[in-house]
Amino acid sequence: MEQITFHHDTVLSDVHMLFPSARHLMTRLNNVGQPVFMSRFKILAERHDDSDQGKCSGKDEDPKEDGGGDTETAHGEDEEDERGGSVEALLDEDGDLDIPHRPRKKPVDDGGRDSVCPVIIKQSSPLLDLEEEDMDDEAGDILRIEHTMATPLDDVGKQVWRGALLLADFILSEAATFRGATVLELGAGTGLTSVVMATAAKTVYCTDVGEDLLSMCKRNVALNKHMMEPEGGEVRVRQLDWLQYSLCTDADVEFSWTTEEVDDLYNNTSFIIAADVCYDDDLTDGFFRTLYQLCSNFLHTCTVFISLEKRMNFTLRHMDVSCEAYDHFRHCLTQLQDLEDGRCRFKVEQLPCNFAQFLLYERIEHLELWKVTATPLPVEEARSDSGQSSS
Repeated sequence: MEQITFHHDTVLSDVHMLFPSARHLMTRLNNVGQPVFMSRFKILAERHDDSDQGKCSGKDEDPKEDGGGDTETAHGEDEEDERGGSVEALLDEDGDLDIPHRPRKKPVDDGGRDSVCPVIIKQSSPLLDLEEEDMDDEAGDILRIEHTMATPLDDVGKQVWRGALLLADFILSEAATFRGATVLELGAGTGLTSVVMATAAKTVYCTDVGEDLLSMCKRNVALNKHMMEPEGGEVRVRQLDWLQYSLCTDADVEFSWTTEEVDDLYNNTSFIIAADVCYDDDLTDGFFRTLYQLCSNFLHTCTVFISLEKRMNFTLRHMDVSCEAYDHFRHCLTQLQDLEDGRCRFKVEQLPCNFAQFLLYERIEHLELWKVTATPLPVEEARSDSGQSSS
């Protein structure tokens, strides 16, 4: 059940490889037959320093596992040897060296094999009774996320990526900035970042495309209601396709928008967030077109935070290591900042990633966080800018 078969078009997030198999349990099959896993992310109260990156595997910090529990025993044996203890005590009846072993944590059967309980995994609806889930975790600081692993490129949104964890860290470290705000997330994927944002914001519109992905996202929101309830935050999962930008208001379509939500989006959205959404040039173009169309129709300044990871690849075209998707992203940022259409002005800046780390993952140097400030131009200034551009 835990084995993953890789194909030529399979993509696996590094986040999943840092956790042992015990940390992401296979729970069900989604509507398209893909295995769905459950991972738990503990939110730390204090900063997790880079010097502790060895603990990013998600293993419990048990001193006994590090050998600390045997220190006293080892010292006792050394002292006994110094007092004249005989080496023969470590030999068995045949004269062979007898090395004592620590007992197993779990008892084994008489046959010497670990006991295994068969589990039947079946295809199920995302609307499963959530009360059947294991709720033994500490309610306040455990983020529980369902996701898939080793997916084709088209389904990478169903995985958890480091860019989402970086953005979640930023939100947690700047909670006062987002408190009580209306926030839109583009390309939400599993919904991890939207859930974290709802611990501070009032309303979060969590958007993506694809019924199966949105259903998984809705389920993750339900699994983490305990995190949002203290601040009264709410996450609304809605469909938003960048390649054919429109807000569907058809009541018969699942994850459609209500008229009131559309008005709230344009009138009250103060922040837009996006994590690891720029890995394909066509999608990146669609993302920036959607970003421009949204901000140009806002009546107030909106701040955009974009996190991503630069992914290096060796290409035959360049015969060198390059990052074409990242280069295209930077090109789009430059175009956005240089845009002069008289409707909106964009300011782009890269933020340092030296804020506190609340989640266990490897914060590598290729992770970046960008801030885009979109300011609508007054009518008089807009007319002046449009006249200059036409001349």
